[in-house]
Amino acid sequence: MSAKIIDGKAIAATIRGEIKAEVEAMKAQYNKVPGLAAVLVGERRDSQTYVRMKKRACAEVGITSFGYDLPGDTSQEDLLEVVRELNANPDVHGILVQLPLPDHIDEEEILGAISLEKDVDGFHPLNIGRLSMKRRDPLFVPCTPKGCIELLDRTGVEIEGKRAVVLGRSNIVGLPVAMLLLHRNATLTICHSRTKDLPSVVREADILVAAVGRPEMVRGDWVKPGVVVIDVGVNAVDDPTREKGYRLVGDVAFDEVKEVAAAITPVPGGVGPMTIAMLLRNTLDSAKRALGME
Repeated sequence: MSAKIIDGKAIAATIRGEIKAEVEAMKAQYNKVPGLAAVLVGERRDSQTYVRMKKRACAEVGITSFGYDLPGDTSQEDLLEVVRELNANPDVHGILVQLPLPDHIDEEEILGAISLEKDVDGFHPLNIGRLSMKRRDPLFVPCTPKGCIELLDRTGVEIEGKRAVVLGRSNIVGLPVAMLLLHRNATLTICHSRTKDLPSVVREADILVAAVGRPEMVRGDWVKPGVVVIDVGVNAVDDPTREKGYRLVGDVAFDEVKEVAAAITPVPGGVGPMTIAMLLRNTLDSAKRALGME
């Protein structure tokens, strides 16, 4: 029997509807709406696409967008000055510096300069530090990991007591999602390129989060029957039958694994839409905090 397909697109649309209703209520009560600033340095097409999608999503739910498109040779100090101005702007409740930044800019210094109260990406060292400690709550959780947990919750997947395997240990997805699963009382294993006998470790998972960036790495015989699979990977593979010459696949061999799993996210249409939905949620939460609504 094939797995249930976890429709991230539909779940994200529901969440955006909830956010829109809350933004309208905020405007009616306080005559204020949340504001999100997106700072883009350089002309990477993928980054431009992401920022454009985020602005469109903001417009859909009533969040004000502030856009800053800076040339690729922008200096470290000039970028820091933009961040300082946004920190001081009371109409901006979230600051997003689109990554990756050009090589000459110290990414860590820029992310550390964003006000903790406006770090809607959840990458500030203090937010990550709180996430990695017991009984500490970060102001914001990184959007993609938060979206993974939201997909599990809204699909009715029980996390507590389950054996969770995270494939990948990046700062953006692997490590934060592992911490979130641990906070929810899962028994956790983190796998990576140096893990010995990787398929047998993955096969122990009741919940598998694949975030390693290798196309269709997880095969059907890597997983046990009844596993719930959250596939974070987005990889382009050549496909001459497609108009663009390629198609997008995840880190999981979808057609094989869906025949074994209880539930699985597709690529595209699984985790991807949730990332922007969680960014909107974090921005709304920031505005509510600023207005004393929490």
